[in-house]
Amino acid sequence: MIPALANTAEDARALLAGVDVPESIADNMALFLRLVRKVLDEFDPSLRETFDTLLADAIRANEDESGETDDERAAFADLERVIAGLDEDSATMLMRAFVSYFHLANICEENYRVASLRARESRVDAGEDADPINDITVAFHQLVDECGRGKALALLQRLEFRPVFTAHPTEARRKAVEGKIRRIAGLLEERSRLGGAALAENERRMLQEIDALLRTSPIAHKKPTPVEEADTIVDIFDNTLFDMVPDVYRRFDDWELGEAAGTVPPICPAFFHPGSWIGSDRDGNPNVTAKVSRQVAEKFRVHVLERLAEATYVTGRNVTLDTVSTPPSDELLSLWSHQVEMSEKLTARALGISASELHRAALLVISERLRATIERTADVMYASADDYVADLCVVQRSLAKAGAVRTAYGPVQRLIWQAQTFGFHLVEMEFRQHSVVHRRALEDIREHGRWGERGELQPMTREVLDTFRAIAQIQRRNGVDAARRYIISFTKSAEDVACVYELAHLAFAHECDVPTLDVIPLFEQVEDLEGAVATLDAMIRLPEVQRRLSQTGRRLEVMLGYSDSSKDAGPTAATLVLHRAQAEIAAWAEDNGIDLVLMHGRGGAVGRGGGPANRAVLSQPKGSVNCCFKLTEQGEVIFARYGDPTLARRHVESVAGATLLQSAPSIEWVNTETTEKYADLAAALDEASREKYLDLLHTDGFAEWFSTVTPLTEVGLMPIGSRPAKRGLGAKSLDDLRTIPWIFSWSQARVNLAAWYGLGTACERFGDLGRLREAYAEWPLFTTFIDNIEMSLSKTDERIARLYLALDDRDDLTGKVLDEMELTRRWVLDIVGDEWPLQHRRVLGPVIRMRLPFVNVLSVTQALALRRMRSEGEDLTPEERERLTYLILCTVSGVSAGLQNTG
Repeated sequence: MIPALANTAEDARALLAGVDVPESIADNMALFLRLVRKVLDEFDPSLRETFDTLLADAIRANEDESGETDDERAAFADLERVIAGLDEDSATMLMRAFVSYFHLANICEENYRVASLRARESRVDAGEDADPINDITVAFHQLVDECGRGKALALLQRLEFRPVFTAHPTEARRKAVEGKIRRIAGLLEERSRLGGAALAENERRMLQEIDALLRTSPIAHKKPTPVEEADTIVDIFDNTLFDMVPDVYRRFDDWELGEAAGTVPPICPAFFHPGSWIGSDRDGNPNVTAKVSRQVAEKFRVHVLERLAEATYVTGRNVTLDTVSTPPSDELLSLWSHQVEMSEKLTARALGISASELHRAALLVISERLRATIERTADVMYASADDYVADLCVVQRSLAKAGAVRTAYGPVQRLIWQAQTFGFHLVEMEFRQHSVVHRRALEDIREHGRWGERGELQPMTREVLDTFRAIAQIQRRNGVDAARRYIISFTKSAEDVACVYELAHLAFAHECDVPTLDVIPLFEQVEDLEGAVATLDAMIRLPEVQRRLSQTGRRLEVMLGYSDSSKDAGPTAATLVLHRAQAEIAAWAEDNGIDLVLMHGRGGAVGRGGGPANRAVLSQPKGSVNCCFKLTEQGEVIFARYGDPTLARRHVESVAGATLLQSAPSIEWVNTETTEKYADLAAALDEASREKYLDLLHTDGFAEWFSTVTPLTEVGLMPIGSRPAKRGLGAKSLDDLRTIPWIFSWSQARVNLAAWYGLGTACERFGDLGRLREAYAEWPLFTTFIDNIEMSLSKTDERIARLYLALDDRDDLTGKVLDEMELTRRWVLDIVGDEWPLQHRRVLGPVIRMRLPFVNVLSVTQALALRRMRSEGEDLTPEERERLTYLILCTVSGVSAGLQNTG
């Protein structure tokens, strides 16, 4: 045990001496370490001493990246010995301390990224053609250079970024914890500007929050309901999206229009259109019912209307331009007359505030009409968001005509952008159900009648029909865009699409009540991806689809699933199959005059298509993006990408810029040429990696072994999402296990198998390192794929993996996994030219290496607790089992926070 240290900044730095990160991160980590140690010392001095010992051992065990030394082996053994000697209560509090410190370390990283971004922006020369920090302006100017300004502007007007927030259970952090994290982040951000008593007060408040964080269980007391899960979106909307998104639009205009910005009509369209599966994705989640969908939609409707009403009121209060300086136009006078006729009470109240300021009065009435829309007061409510925007445009045009252009294209334009982005629905809810459920419902109805006149319908059939009635009700209240998409999981044929349309009609007695539906096939298994074009060819011949295509300008959405294809064939084969499917679907769409929108069902983990979204966009086949990028955002990725306004703005600009740039002829040419050039390489890697991966999965007893050597069972106990780990269609094997817990469990075991397994063997069999390096340098898809795998490998740890894999006595399976891990690591490092993972990534490498010692403490504790759970199982008392399970769940939460893209 190391000597007890005084709790000073120097002592904290001494403990972190082996962590190589940028200086500002190191300073803030030392600050938080000092504060955590102080709080822990106040709680129990002996725990603080053990905390110091564990941290010192963990850092010492990770000092040399190029290879394991004798000193590192000794330190790891010490770490394991100290943890093994802890009782459950002490271990649990220590793990809570490490989990708390991990959240603080993540704050340090975010603070560094924000500060770095601001520093880069401060050095930008305003005279440059494009803002190098804003990827949208960079992309726009490259399009101007390659296509001309007219074509570039036309492509800009087509731009759409559609993130779809989902409720997949990979965000292991409690909402109560998130609030404390936000407050501590705010205190850290303001700290650099303080001194004297203000600085002391800042530290006192930090200690208060950190003490509360340590004493707050990282595990929620119950699973959230789908209605409670919707608070994730409301939270992000309030803290980030509502104000950040119009800032993104404005930043583009500021750069492109220069001094004219805010005095002329904007050129940046409202391209950000968020969607949601929360409260509407019922595939395998019996907790999502038609009633729940109605409740969630109403929550979204009321909340966005409240925010729009408040923003309109504040804007109106500030538009104090009188009729002398800013005379109202005839159009505004007509609007005012209409408002008077609608409600003398509202207009009289507005005139009482703004007797000679008609623009102000009109905006105040508009605000009151929004509040009436919340209450659904028929006489004065808005029928749609379009009507609200139309009134704002009347005010805007009147102000501009009177010369008040800065007000017209400043605050009023901001309201218009917000309304165009969020509507009266906040997010566009997308409904999803398994194709088998639809087939069973139709069989039930054909046997018993749609009203059950020949016998009672099954509860699931009634629920399916009620879902379409809920969609219709949501469309009536929130607008058609609020709930027009219906996704079919495991789409096998065009018949699956026809089933949905038939069920929608069967749900209503009157045809006029049937909702508008865009039925979206989801291709997720390899055989379905390979047969997607044939399915789509038959689909567009369906009368209902043809009718809808004629209404949408032949726009058609198709969804691709990254998760199940990866679990089916392995990460390498899945990546190549998905790329091939996209190219084939894009070519089919062009041949059939289809305006294609591909939706990417990606997760945070590499095994689910994770990684930087902007690089993924730029590697897509020609014709598969068309200025519109749509993907799922889920789990810890939502908070990481949208939790901080500055980082959220950077993420949106980055993805939007890549989406725009993907249409540049140079990008299309590179993707097309390199895909053709390396087709032989792709075919070889696909075949060999798939064979290796399936050999592992088909090894006798693999499913049971997997559930023993990973915390799969324990992950299923975490109250981190309303959705079960298995689909409710008779899940009895690995085939029926959801991909998310499959990947989540492997990441917890520090193996990350789902991200890389099979690649090493495929490269070994291919054998030509020179050609692999050439492909890495030239082919965007392969570059992105290898970089993501290198990142995933950087979070693995063979020593810890051995602890997990030893939980069952299958040396054959353990050998397969560890041998392939070593082989894949060697080939990936040879391809990229690194001695260890992320060696040449200037920021990402050090930041991930910074995390590992802290994650390792949690991982070793989890592995040892699982060892006891597996070995002593039946002998444990209920109380012992409960305490041990809680300890494991605490470590799961911490490892998730540390590794971040885990599910």
